[in-house]
Amino acid sequence: MSDTIPTYLIKNARLVNEGRSYEADVLLSGGRIERIDDSISPKNNSVQIIDGGGKLLIPGVIDTQVHFREPGLTHKADLTTESMAAVAGGVTSYVEQPNTVPAATTLELLEAKFARAAEVSWANYSFSLGASNTNLEELKRASKRDVAAIKMFLGSSTGDLLVDDPASVERIFREVDHQLIAHCEDEPTMRANLERLIEERGGREHLTAADHPLIRSEEACYLSSSRAVALARETGAHFHVYHVSTAKELDLFDGEIPLTEKKITAEACVHHLWFSDADYAELGNRIKWNPAVKTAADRDALRSALLDGRIDVVATDHAPHTLEEKQRPYIDAPSGGPLIQNSLPAMLELARRLDIDYARIIELMCHQPAQLFGIQERGFLREGYHADVVLVDPHRPYTVHASEMFTKCGWSPFEGRTFAARVNQTWVNGSVVYRDGKHRNAPAGQRLIFDRGW
Repeated sequence: MSDTIPTYLIKNARLVNEGRSYEADVLLSGGRIERIDDSISPKNNSVQIIDGGGKLLIPGVIDTQVHFREPGLTHKADLTTESMAAVAGGVTSYVEQPNTVPAATTLELLEAKFARAAEVSWANYSFSLGASNTNLEELKRASKRDVAAIKMFLGSSTGDLLVDDPASVERIFREVDHQLIAHCEDEPTMRANLERLIEERGGREHLTAADHPLIRSEEACYLSSSRAVALARETGAHFHVYHVSTAKELDLFDGEIPLTEKKITAEACVHHLWFSDADYAELGNRIKWNPAVKTAADRDALRSALLDGRIDVVATDHAPHTLEEKQRPYIDAPSGGPLIQNSLPAMLELARRLDIDYARIIELMCHQPAQLFGIQERGFLREGYHADVVLVDPHRPYTVHASEMFTKCGWSPFEGRTFAARVNQTWVNGSVVYRDGKHRNAPAGQRLIFDRGW
């Protein structure tokens, strides 16, 4: 493959990498980052020179929580369309979740997803194996090198993915030597909240999206996540909590320990960092996610936790549904929405408004996802690493329009919002896959390999 990939020399870009921002030249050759230096001259006329002046050069974003809906739900999204949206947004690697149809609860089903991604994915890919009450032995067989993680739904889910048997949960924590990740919401609490609100409102038909955080409440989140964290501490498991949505849950995580020494880690998602319950009036079901978007105080606490180390990674929980599905009455509308194409510009915009160093955003979206999951030779601008790099123009504002979305569902909760920075160009494994609003060449994604060190 290296013989067919052009050599690129990116000149005069401002690298944002490993806590620094500095100007340098970067040479991409044979699918790898061959050299980073103050000044590099092309070896011959075949080298393609890219003018990076005035632009940021960053490692490709690694999104460790997406739902690309294939197989079984491909009217909403698929591996082709969503990976195209990913690279258009500067995301060069992703970890996809098991709640497809059928749910990926066996290694056979998981490998079928890998085989499909190898054919069509524009970005690098891995998949998590779904836990159930009955598939412990299958979980034990999952390779730490080749499979991203073991995903548990400790709360509401679909099909057989809900792990609600306490004995099964404990055995997974004690017996599965793998990265465990979980969606934490307490089902009995949510059910009781729903029943109470139906009675108070005079029927299910009177509920609205504004009721979502009252049903999927702070209490529901904290009950589930605190129990899981306590079990992780007791068993010594490597445990990662997806999409933390409340200020209260942040107390479960330690910001003083370096990520490389942590066994218990936390993720925040872009929608919980951007929106609050005040936005339901305008956006309704478009920001109906599980866990729910909650109060401004919760959102602001999550933003603070980006800086103090309690939040380790930022992801999207990109989970498309069609507009028709989202336009149903609240009680019948599915949870989730598309974010991946705008996640990096949105986070850079948040950094700009809150005076957060861009380097911290790159740590949370590129470096630390690679470190947490042990992703081999990705997530950093380093010589010898895979050439997953993104050129960002920080001074070229754009307004989000549905017509420019590559996701199959064709909409975004960010429609009408203007971001100061946009993705100019994306390389995946040294191949240009996106430039100036258009996809180039062919899908270049590779299977992620993990080297966890434990």
